[in-house]
Amino acid sequence: MGAQTYDCTRCGACCFNPPENVAEGFSEYVEIERHDLIRRRHDLLRRFSVEKEGRLHMRILADQRCMALAGRAGPQVRCTIYHARPSPCRRVEAGSELCQRYRRGRGVS
Repeated sequence: MGAQTYDCTRCGACCFNPPENVAEGFSEYVEIERHDLIRRRHDLLRRFSVEKEGRLHMRILADQRCMALAGRAGPQVRCTIYHARPSPCRRVEAGSELCQRYRRGRGVS
């Protein structure tokens, strides 16, 4: 059996609010940390973030995807703020345990 290849440009599972968060009513899941580059980009903050209880989070759309995710999961996706993405987004590595958990949550094999 060969090693599985993880193609982030087709998946995007980590860019969706996980099902367990949705079930518990959490509508924000990616917190923008103090040192994140996006904090220095006021244009991006205005467009892609929301403040909740004094903390900034990435804005989530009705389908539970991050507003910065462009395209359609499966065929092709991309992060429109990739170089300025928050720290939690940077922690997800293709094929990691976290990546696989997000993929399972979205039903992506």
